Amino acid sequence: MKKTLLGTAVALLAGAVACSMNPSSVWDGYDVGQIRFEDKAPETRGSQIYHEIIADPAAYITEQARTVLATLYRSPEDSIPAIRTIHYTLEDSDGISAKSGHGDFVHIFYSTRHVENSYRDEDKERVLFETRGVLLHELTHAFQLEPQGIGGYGDNRVVWAFIEGMADAVRAANGGFGPDARPRGGNYMDGYRTTGYFFVWLRDNKDPDFLYKFNKSTREVIPWSFDGAIKHVLGEQYDIDSLWHEYQVAVGDIQE
Repeated sequence: MKKTLLGTAVALLAGAVACSMNPSSVWDGYDVGQIRFEDKAPETRGSQIYHEIIADPAAYITEQARTVLATLYRSPEDSIPAIRTIHYTLEDSDGISAKSGHGDFVHIFYSTRHVENSYRDEDKERVLFETRGVLLHELTHAFQLEPQGIGGYGDNRVVWAFIEGMADAVRAANGGFGPDARPRGGNYMDGYRTTGYFFVWLRDNKDPDFLYKFNKSTREVIPWSFDGAIKHVLGEQYDIDSLWHEYQVAVGDIQE
């Protein structure tokens, strides 16, 4: 949900299919649920821009949902949250975007004000790049699994860090951020991009199936913890703090 650069937007969008593990191979035709698109702010400039860059919102949302599924799961036979309806609304409001809803109903709102703010220099590619990235994040919240046995998103920081970190990991893994989006330093408990880029690094350097396995660990490690899940996925020889340190050294944020 942060700033992007036009110079990389087209290239990243062009490479998105490869980064998304070729969703067409097994996910074409997968029922992601009914897409109910509703424009609650048709009079705004942000709404007009959105419709100029996305001709068929329901088809576009479906495409990105399948990209998310291809990142988090191996096949439609996996245990995937059964979403019956995704209600996606454009709204004239502050903020950027958010997912709400429970069970088989999901609501995602997207701010037309944010669309306008992304439309710097009348750059529609920038808006499309940002819109796709934000949508990947929110759709991950719809389809990801959640830690068990330790409370919920609102009352346990471990759950919060996992959920927001995985959403930005899916976004990063599919070319949804610009080249300077990775935060420096921090901790894996910081969530969002800080955690998300760490997860992608673990995928790239420890296990190519890491995102799939780490998501699945929420049903296999109960009560769930970062360290318990790391050991479950990568092996008992690993621990989360040592891996974070290794990552920070590898990306140049700290010295050995």
